[in-house]
Amino acid sequence: MQKGDGVETPVTWEDQQRINTFNRLNTKFHEVDDEITRCKESLANLEDADSELILTEEEEVRYQMGEVFMRLPREDVQERLEKLTEETKHTLVRLIKEKEQLLSQMADLKKILYGKFKDSINLEED
Repeated sequence: MQKGDGVETPVTWEDQQRINTFNRLNTKFHEVDDEITRCKESLANLEDADSELILTEEEEVRYQMGEVFMRLPREDVQERLEKLTEETKHTLVRLIKEKEQLLSQMADLKKILYGKFKDSINLEED
C-alpha cells in the first residue's frame, strides 16, 4: 500500500485482520441502523393506533394478528398495544446501545489504521 508521499507501507496479516474487522463492524452498523429506523416507525405506528383506540367509542375493535383481522374487546387491544409498545421501546434501547458500541469499536480501529496508513486508506463513507 502506498502513502501519499510515495513511500510503500507493508500490510501485515494483523493489519488485514483489522481492515476486515472494520468492514464487518461497518456492515453490522448499517444493519443495526436500519433496524433502529424500522423500530422507530413501528413505535410511531403503535402510538398512532393507541391514539385511534382512545378516540373510538366501540366496545369491540378490529385487531390484526398476522394476516387475519379479529374483533376483540377494546380493553384487550389496549393491553396488547401497551405490551407491544414496551417491547418495541426495549428493543430500540438495545439497538441504540449496540450501535454506540459498534461506533466505538470502529473509532478504535480507525485510529490504529489511519495511524499506520495515513491517507493511503479511506475508511470514511461518501
